[in-house]
Amino acid sequence: MTDTKPFFHAEQVGSLLRPAPLLKAWSRRDAGDLLDSDLLEMQDAAIAQAIHKQEALGFRTVVDGEFRRDVWWSEFIEPRCIAGIAIDRDDPSTWFDKNRSAGDLPTYVPKRIRITDRIRRTGSIMGHAFAVMTSATESGAGALPKVTIPTPARFHFQYGYDAVDRAVYPDLDDFWADVTRLYREEIADLEAAGCRSIQIDDPVLSYFVDPGLRARTAEMGDTPEGLIRQYVEAINAAVAERRPDTCIGFHICRGNARGSWIASGGYEAIAADVFPALDVDVYYLEYDDARSGDFEPLRLIPKGKKVVLGLITTKRPDLEDPDGLKRRIAEAAQIVPLEELAISPQCGFASVMEGNPVTPADQASKLKLVLDVARDVWGSA
Repeated sequence: MTDTKPFFHAEQVGSLLRPAPLLKAWSRRDAGDLLDSDLLEMQDAAIAQAIHKQEALGFRTVVDGEFRRDVWWSEFIEPRCIAGIAIDRDDPSTWFDKNRSAGDLPTYVPKRIRITDRIRRTGSIMGHAFAVMTSATESGAGALPKVTIPTPARFHFQYGYDAVDRAVYPDLDDFWADVTRLYREEIADLEAAGCRSIQIDDPVLSYFVDPGLRARTAEMGDTPEGLIRQYVEAINAAVAERRPDTCIGFHICRGNARGSWIASGGYEAIAADVFPALDVDVYYLEYDDARSGDFEPLRLIPKGKKVVLGLITTKRPDLEDPDGLKRRIAEAAQIVPLEELAISPQCGFASVMEGNPVTPADQASKLKLVLDVARDVWGSA
């Protein structure tokens, strides 16, 4: 990784709790009481305000909070900008209900992507979002906007079954060629607009750290090893033409919806197939509780690649002990050099619209903790 690529010791993963007025606006739009254009205007204003708050806290990289999304991938994987896909509103094949961590929120039921025709990008996907972020940072403290996008694997993997209509794509090589071309085109457009930090969010690879979920995949007729290899190749193809000064981050998530999750298990089960093979610059890895395992798999991170330790949970309001976080960073630094480490929350605060069972005050305290620990450990955020 060259020195021109941005990297900071205090990081965040992406989604933030939606402001109450914005949640009400979504409901009004869905009920037909608010125009799409009015909702977009409200989203733009809320995003600018959220960015200014992040800058005021001291973050050197900022996110838009995913305020345009009702689920972590929805702004990107949408029929409005990608031909050949359809979205089903209900998918009962969810594991989230078995893994509740806190609160009495209703079960999260994921949406489903279906491939209905040849996939092609019909226009810019994240261009407006990046322009709004750029405008907000220019009027603030000048932090670096980071764009978050879903993994290419999300077009294919449906919690253990295939989304692709084989009548459309008899040869899956053609499917992956179309998907990865879409990513290369979008990344090139973002770079032309000045974007230098892109984070790919992937809760798919973590499916294979969980023995029960690995077995479920095998029951569907695939091998975990084969799918991992296929997904790694797709991710690499998607980012293959990026500029030398563009930083590609990669977040491996075990599921994050209303305080619940899908997968449990350490990274050892996938580390050898993923960490040395992915052509990314920064790994964002969840390490907020015992489900995440130990730091030993980090030995397989290639020298020079960075690791953001997701030590602070977004699933519960409890605030972590700063000294305990510093001890864990020191432990990880026995494997990865300290200067190549950073700290962040383990995931976003609102991967789905309703968010996790934490308050805005809890969120602010956890983000401040990220910055405080980073300054204590590295001398700067």
